[in-house]
Amino acid sequence: MAIEGDTAKVTREVDGGLQTISVKMPRIISVDLRLKKPRYASLPNIMKAKTKPLATKTPADYGVDVAPRLSVVKTVEPAGRNAGVKVGSVDERIAKLKDEAGVI
Repeated sequence: MAIEGDTAKVTREVDGGLQTISVKMPRIISVDLRLKKPRYASLPNIMKAKTKPLATKTPADYGVDVAPRLSVVKTVEPAGRNAGVKVGSVDERIAKLKDEAGVI
């Protein structure tokens, strides 16, 4: 990953190999464990962290507006599923697909 001004060049893994893309910042980027070996905190550092003050920030401190931009107009439950039809043989199933469904 390389940050150049307000864009970042990121290489991501896709089915066919690796793909390099350019994205605008700010951006949230996640990585997997193959990037670096994770570091684990030692017990003395854990104890020191418990005594340090925790700064509380609000979205306004970062210049982010969290007001909802979407409104739900209506929510409708999907229609119930119709019962299926049992057929006695493969030939009967093929006939139903051909005649009724028009698939074949």
